[in-house]
Amino acid sequence: METIVVVDDEKEIANLMTTFLQNDGFNVQTFYEGQSALEFIQTNEVSLAVLDVMMPGLDGFELLQAIRQHYFFPVLMLTAKGEDLDKITGLTLGADDYITKPFNPLEVVARVKTQLRRFKRYNLANQATVTEEEFAKDGLVLIKNSHKVFLNEREILITPLEFKILQHLFENQGTVVSSETLFEAVWQEKYLDNNNTVMAHIARLREKLGEQPRKPKFIKTIWGVGYLIEK
Repeated sequence: METIVVVDDEKEIANLMTTFLQNDGFNVQTFYEGQSALEFIQTNEVSLAVLDVMMPGLDGFELLQAIRQHYFFPVLMLTAKGEDLDKITGLTLGADDYITKPFNPLEVVARVKTQLRRFKRYNLANQATVTEEEFAKDGLVLIKNSHKVFLNEREILITPLEFKILQHLFENQGTVVSSETLFEAVWQEKYLDNNNTVMAHIARLREKLGEQPRKPKFIKTIWGVGYLIEK
């Protein structure tokens, strides 16, 4: 359940918003001053906040600034009718939307839902970018999701098996991977003694990467142990 923080020193307004949001299935935490709201935000997972601008002590703008130092969830500001400067100030400080008093509580619920939808879409897009896992070493770059390998910004065309070998070595970068482990991870079969398959694929991969056989830059051979991409 998503947690909404409502902060307004006018208790009737705060309680009215709370009731409507709770009726729509949200977990609502209501505060009548800024400091206690900030303390709650700092120790709990919050999905969105609705802040009144004019409050004694820590006002809405100060609370917004404190939130934006560490958090990026949506913030809606409540402003007095005709106070365009408040709207501009709030948006400049990082508010996502504003609602003018007096307001229809159903409008608040609609604005909250809209901001949450936007935030979720943004997060999903962001996660998609993050999951495009990338490994790099001295100009050699492997991009996991798109199955691409670049050397000094030039794409290197390698086979799916070669890609899996390189990926597995990168995922264990700094650790020596035995031929047996590499074979079973890539081919998904039991390794047999005197199996030269891994050695042959490593040789072809090195050739495509322009490696010198006696002094490989990327895939090092640790004799009697296995293969290594150094950190």
